[in-house]
Amino acid sequence: MAISVFDLFSVGIGPSSSHTVGPMRAAGLFVDELIARNVVDHVTDVRVDLYGSLAATGGGHGTMPAILLGLEGHRPETIETDEMEQRLAVIRADGRIRLGGRIILALNESDIALHPAQQLDRHPNAMTITATSVHGGVLFSETYFSVGGGFVVTEADMAHPPECARSANSFTSAAELLARTDRDRISISDAMMSLECATRGAAEVRERLLHIRDVMMACATNGMSRDGYLPGNLRVRRRAKDWFLRLNGEDPQRDPAFTEDWVNLVALAVNEENASGGRIVTAPTNGAAGIIPAVLYYALHYTAAGQADPDDATVRFLLTAGAIGSLYKERASISGAEVGCQGEVGSAASMAAGGLAEILGGTPQQVENAAEIAMEHSLGLTCDPIGGLVQIPCIERNAISAGKAINAARMALRGDGTHRVSLDQVIETMRATGMDMSSKYKETSTGGLAVAVNVVEC
Repeated sequence: MAISVFDLFSVGIGPSSSHTVGPMRAAGLFVDELIARNVVDHVTDVRVDLYGSLAATGGGHGTMPAILLGLEGHRPETIETDEMEQRLAVIRADGRIRLGGRIILALNESDIALHPAQQLDRHPNAMTITATSVHGGVLFSETYFSVGGGFVVTEADMAHPPECARSANSFTSAAELLARTDRDRISISDAMMSLECATRGAAEVRERLLHIRDVMMACATNGMSRDGYLPGNLRVRRRAKDWFLRLNGEDPQRDPAFTEDWVNLVALAVNEENASGGRIVTAPTNGAAGIIPAVLYYALHYTAAGQADPDDATVRFLLTAGAIGSLYKERASISGAEVGCQGEVGSAASMAAGGLAEILGGTPQQVENAAEIAMEHSLGLTCDPIGGLVQIPCIERNAISAGKAINAARMALRGDGTHRVSLDQVIETMRATGMDMSSKYKETSTGGLAVAVNVVEC
């Protein structure tokens, strides 16, 4: 188990972890390498080539401006929304960037070369960046793959993945995870906490997880405070503010009868913020970022454990969700461009269902069952964003999947953890289904709703 909960839950910007966050990180890594090689001051030109899904839907996902910001040295986890907008306005007006924050180069979004029909062998989200000198000599060139959730690997990494040392407490499958919990008589959150504590203290793990929760909830609050239209040609009206005002008036005391409405609202608000490029927690992707906050909101407001100790419930929920998410990342994919939306909202629903099942008092076997149920009924889900924008069907899909996660957890708690299909089997099925899925249904906006509605953005 090499995936930390803090890799799966990272603070960044919208609208896409694989198409915005990943490319910005890749561009930043490229600049870091130029500096490390001591050649950055000799760069006179930078060429960027995007392939496959990055090229096909990059326009609607903010890929090109994210790369320019990354080349300037900005990072998705630290850049503020206002700073991002101000800097992009200057770049667009001048047609120039500050490479590494210090070298002025002529480069704008239209200079980035798009190759939507050309897909590199190792992953559909690929980009090559090349820096040249005044005489045209190549100073450095690298191909990066944005593999989902903001994770970035190089071509060399893909060809020769590093071997990770395994401890006696690590796991690479749900079966191994359950064996560990049975052996030590611990919960899944305890098992994940022990792995996190191999690199940092328990107090730091707890503090960082509570910060993740706070950013998630701040994102929801921001979404509920803004109206108007989301960016892009779809002219999608923001609904969260109006829904919040109406719902708050109808349900000031948080009557359980309105539970589903509040869960829907949190998911909607988070994904409207994501669609507008706001600060977001990748969970495990940006396109699926509303599901875990919405189900966590349910856990904190509508369960006995959450009401009794919200901080403890938060930590246990996110650790459990992280343990499940690590299995999807290691054994299948969380990239919509690789396996469709089943890898994004399906994985998030599975993670959220497992986290909630633990807060509801479930055994590790019931937690595993909840995670399996949520994914089993997300299999085959396509990624077909209209106009290449992370808006339709993405925003509502998060709300629907949050409800699915809650239902899966409650169903699992009615059983004793015994079930016919294992989580490992459903993860493998999701991976195989994604491999069989036509590429037009995998974040290219060339099939499904994207074609039926026929709005060109990307």
